[in-house]
Amino acid sequence: MAQESGTDASSEVPTGSAAPVELGDLAALKALAHPRRQRVFEYLSLHGPATSAVLARVLGLNTGATSYHLRELARYGFVEETQGAGGRRERWWRVVPGDRRFPPRSRQSPEMRHVMDELNHHAYARDLELFEQLQRDAGDGPWADAFPYSRGSVRLTLPELREFFEEYIALLDRYKRPESETPDGARTLLTRFLAFPGPEPAGQSDDAPAPTGDDSTREADPS
Repeated sequence: MAQESGTDASSEVPTGSAAPVELGDLAALKALAHPRRQRVFEYLSLHGPATSAVLARVLGLNTGATSYHLRELARYGFVEETQGAGGRRERWWRVVPGDRRFPPRSRQSPEMRHVMDELNHHAYARDLELFEQLQRDAGDGPWADAFPYSRGSVRLTLPELREFFEEYIALLDRYKRPESETPDGARTLLTRFLAFPGPEPAGQSDDAPAPTGDDSTREADPS
């Protein structure tokens, strides 16, 4: 899921050439913002189809609650039923592929902003928790160096920032491929994009001259 504002919750799901769809329905955003539904959505995004029983077991929920959360996600088009393994009659669920985007903050109502803030708070905290956990668990294995990150800054106009974001999404799409074309040894990689305007020096207006010096410094771990 790629957004102009919000989490990157399902970029693991191939989107193909589908046009972006804006999630402007407040009820849909409230459904997705629920912390347990975010965990259900995350699991299906990372591991593929699962039953409510599997989700309940791995997420520490009861099956009834998990089934309810799945129905709510399905109600707003985030997940759907799919063919199960082995032809059994259990209900299997998967994430619905797509490029879903949240409305820009300037077009969000006060209530929608509150929902988005809650959604982002839980998503960002979960991302950091998962990054730290998986980095620790990697130990000295072959994927121990598979945790690159970068902190930097660039000076952009708003149109340039939008173009930058679309180029980032296009780069992700370029590397997405169906399972049949994925080489042996490949693993799902979680990608997150976060950019925000830095604080201006006290007393400086938007019309003030740009600061001098190198504004493109970066801290990066290319491992």
